[in-house]
Amino acid sequence: MTGNSSRYNIVLTMQLQKVFRAGNSNVVAIPKDFSEELGLKVGQEVTVEKIPGKGIFIGKPPKKERKLGVKVEFKKWLEEVLEEDKEILDELALR
Repeated sequence: MTGNSSRYNIVLTMQLQKVFRAGNSNVVAIPKDFSEELGLKVGQEVTVEKIPGKGIFIGKPPKKERKLGVKVEFKKWLEEVLEEDKEILDELALR
């Protein structure tokens, strides 16, 4: 590697926005071009993080994992199998 130890090319874009009141909350508008680039939709949740000494960061929340419906019968069967084969599974885990 040459003198540049950075692997990433990060380009930060910033716009100055005013805080305004909406009901009992302070609101900052997200510029349309930012919203479009990030794929944000009206009503979508975003994260707002306070970074001590720096300010705030607004970002998209991590994608939620899809919850798969697991039937009670399957869960019960799986618990029984795991309990019955506990010794074998423990032995395999040590290998």
